[in-house]
Amino acid sequence: MRDGTVMVTGGAGYIGSHAVLALLDAGWRVVVIDNLVTGFDWAVDPRATLIVANVADDDAVRAAIRDHGVTAIMHFAGSVVVPESVSDPLKYYRNNTAATRSLIESAVAEGVPHFIFSSTAATYGIPDSVPVREDAPRVPINPYGMSKLMTEFMLRDVAAAHPLNYCALRYFNVAGADPQGRSGQSTAGATHLIKVAVEAAIGKRDSVAIFGTDFATRDGTGVRDYIHVSDLAAAHVDALDLLRADPSASHTLNAGYGRGYSVLEVLDAVDRVTNVKLDRRIEGRRAGDPDELVSDNRAILAALPWRPRYDDLDRIVADALAWERKLAERG
Repeated sequence: MRDGTVMVTGGAGYIGSHAVLALLDAGWRVVVIDNLVTGFDWAVDPRATLIVANVADDDAVRAAIRDHGVTAIMHFAGSVVVPESVSDPLKYYRNNTAATRSLIESAVAEGVPHFIFSSTAATYGIPDSVPVREDAPRVPINPYGMSKLMTEFMLRDVAAAHPLNYCALRYFNVAGADPQGRSGQSTAGATHLIKVAVEAAIGKRDSVAIFGTDFATRDGTGVRDYIHVSDLAAAHVDALDLLRADPSASHTLNAGYGRGYSVLEVLDAVDRVTNVKLDRRIEGRRAGDPDELVSDNRAILAALPWRPRYDDLDRIVADALAWERKLAERG
């Protein structure tokens, strides 16, 4: 057993539940804080302790830190639907920025020295060049990206003033499910392409929408960097070791594979893996969708021992499909 306990906020959600699995498998004790608004209690591995609370509930968070001997926080809790952030920006600034400010304050007050933050490639907005490096201009084009960028600024300033170091991992497109079938993306009405496509493949949706075919890409559809959720979770465990090794240093790292697939290539992969021909529906472009968003991942490969294990589009699709079938059996 590793020395100390990791608090995982949003640990009953998609990415958070996979981080819980990775931490437990690596020998960490884990306490989860989740209000279960979008998460599921059954998604939390029974080896972890679940506390149903909001991360902005200072009393609950601080009591959990003291009671469980928390030495690091991994923060996944928040709202993540980009179009919703445009229509309801105050929700995003409350859930993603104001609530995180409270959480960071609790960490400082209780002397938690390490903080890992679930950030996003949406902080870059529409990049000038691809692949995108960590020092590229950060010009978010929606409140979701801005709410995450504001948290990065808060962490930077707090780390300069207090004995806390952090790692902000900027995710690209997260997909797939635990290869052992222990967790996956369970949110109803999800908007992620691979999730939507495997739902269509098993009959939960009639068709898959393709939003735009006039992008400046090899086949006219948007290109994205898809990362398997279990690889992403493993990167968090390695990032924690990095923070512990040098408490004076903080890090901001892209989390992606460094290569992209187009919407049509993803749908072809789903057809291939499922042996089902998806009904594809062409729709107009969504406002603010960049032509291509692919990570330059050299920094994370240099900083961490992390190496992707599931960097294969068909494998990502197969794991997502297996989880979708498991969800269908649950009813």
